[in-house]
Amino acid sequence: MDMQRRQWLALGAGLAGSGLVRAQAGGKPAPHAAAIARPVAGKTIGIALGGGSARGFAHIGVLQALDEAKIPVSIVAGTSAGSLVGAFYAAGFSPWKMQEVALKVKDIDVADLSSGNKRGMMGGAALKRLVNGFLENMPIEKMPRRFAAVATDLATGEKVAIQRGDTGAAVVASCSIPGVFIPATFEGRELVDGGLTSPVPVGVARQLGADLVIAVDVGGKPTTKPRSGLYEIILQSFEIMGRSLAQLEGKTANVLIQPRTDEFDSSDFSARREMIEAGYAAGQAALPELRRKLGIA
Repeated sequence: MDMQRRQWLALGAGLAGSGLVRAQAGGKPAPHAAAIARPVAGKTIGIALGGGSARGFAHIGVLQALDEAKIPVSIVAGTSAGSLVGAFYAAGFSPWKMQEVALKVKDIDVADLSSGNKRGMMGGAALKRLVNGFLENMPIEKMPRRFAAVATDLATGEKVAIQRGDTGAAVVASCSIPGVFIPATFEGRELVDGGLTSPVPVGVARQLGADLVIAVDVGGKPTTKPRSGLYEIILQSFEIMGRSLAQLEGKTANVLIQPRTDEFDSSDFSARREMIEAGYAAGQAALPELRRKLGIA
């Protein structure tokens, strides 16, 4: 590990006028006031950040590798944990600043257990406050990178790409794992985790205008350790259910990055540093293929 990275690790801890767009073929993305457009070799680069609960910290390491290599990503689509990381990145946070935040945030800052009811173990108010607090209430359409948080309509089963409006609310909707979070309400629709319909949202990144899509799949094989509680059982079951779909979506990307997260449990939020490092290593390993497909040295 080089000195710069040691220093960073040492820091510590589809409706007109609506933010909801059905993510279907041929759908047009919502307009953005400040979208970045920095094509490389005539290609606009997008990134699809997949779900994975605690394993989502690996996304930060991948973005660090891309940042160091000066790969200009202008479009971001995120599902579940990927929507949380993606929102910060799309809003202009450097991946190094994101790491600093990730290592400082405590579980209690996100897990609002006091708001749970018969529909879920916790509500999303704490997560919404955290996101909007750090992003200073920046709405999605004002972000310097085009962004969509992917969720699932609980009533219809449709994949939904949220491209406008309250960023914190969009992230909560995308992260609302059934049984863990109470279903989120966004513009009159009940939404749950995007991993049900698009665990690695490559298609949404293309819908937003990406010519070349980098997919980051942080999911891993189910761990064999005993499941000690309901939360762990739900997460393990959710991962098993979405694994095949994630693999299919990943194959449609131009470049697929798969950090080695198998040794980490998706419910283990204590291994944040290690997961960031796993993401960085995977991002570094993918750079030769990415440069080749972009036609750059």
